[in-house]
Amino acid sequence: MSFRKVVRQSKFRHVFGQPVKTEQCYDDIRVSRVTWDSTFCAVNPSFVAIIVEASGGGAFLVLPLHKTGRIDKSYPTVCGHTGPVLDIDWCPHNDHVIASGSEDCTVMVWQIPENGLSQPLTEPVVVLEGHSKRVGIVTWHPTARNVLLSAGTGGPRRARGGRRAAEVTPPPVSPPGCDNVVLIWNGGTAEELYRLDGLHPDLIYSVSWSRDGSRFCTACKDKSVRVIDPRRGTVVAEKERAHEGARPMRAIFLADGKIFTTGFSRMSERQLALWDPENLEEPMGLQELDSSNGALLPFYDPDTNVVYVCGKGDSSIRYFEITEEPPYIHFLNTFTSKEPQRGMGWMPKRGLDVSKCEIARFYKLHERKCEPIIMTVPRK
Repeated sequence: MSFRKVVRQSKFRHVFGQPVKTEQCYDDIRVSRVTWDSTFCAVNPSFVAIIVEASGGGAFLVLPLHKTGRIDKSYPTVCGHTGPVLDIDWCPHNDHVIASGSEDCTVMVWQIPENGLSQPLTEPVVVLEGHSKRVGIVTWHPTARNVLLSAGTGGPRRARGGRRAAEVTPPPVSPPGCDNVVLIWNGGTAEELYRLDGLHPDLIYSVSWSRDGSRFCTACKDKSVRVIDPRRGTVVAEKERAHEGARPMRAIFLADGKIFTTGFSRMSERQLALWDPENLEEPMGLQELDSSNGALLPFYDPDTNVVYVCGKGDSSIRYFEITEEPPYIHFLNTFTSKEPQRGMGWMPKRGLDVSKCEIARFYKLHERKCEPIIMTVPRK
């Protein structure tokens, strides 16, 4: 028997992760404590943005990449929202434009000055108002400029402070137009392009555009994964009970149109699955990981076909290669560190140092700091 059949050949079997030196981290940042399962961090080749704790509203920090070390408490923030910020996303076509969604039911688009902030930024370029409940997801269109998707994550807001539970009015039974709405905007003119209402009966956990941006997939609290054509406003494909567990799941599009999901089994074990949208009866591949309870955040690199899975509250990043032949999902390795992660940022490919064989870079959020982790392919 040839050796090749025993060990699968892969360029990425020896990919290893390395945290940067302490002085290259961003220290003394009060990372947001909101319970929403977002990444809390967005990165591009110029800036790193981190959602932070803020009194009386929502705010996020925007730091130039080179501004490492201890961040002064008085460092200016982007602070125009009146409720906690839940999600942020940099525009892929302009490194100085970032969108934010908040519990105050609005989406705001911000223009960051060339050298970063010198004073607090309170005036957004546009305010997008169309949601009646908090906005938990914002994501830019991958190919069309200025097109922004936002998803309202319905459900009553939790009472804050010392109010007794009895004082909190119970939510009405599935109100008409309960906001699990997906809106697609023109971020330049603040015009609502498409309103996709009634497609999701429950909380939307994640939204991911396909590579060409012609459709997107969503993971919903009703355990369904849906592929949606935004122009027609229809569900093209739907898989009910993609993961049996009740905890949050996520779905992302891969470059070839397949869908990768993370979720929980009925026994609360964390799972990964790969689906073919043409045939959603059975998953192409399904793997169980462990029985930890943090939501798994998947990050996908279309150039290497590697998926990195970061669990909230874990101290590890696992990575898998997706291939054409069974079993389709191949475990490569795990990067482990001592501290658990609160959130994770992911650098786009154009911000990497390819001369050092860097294939991915994460920005891991701790309780009080942000630590870049570099993934490298060793080469002779």
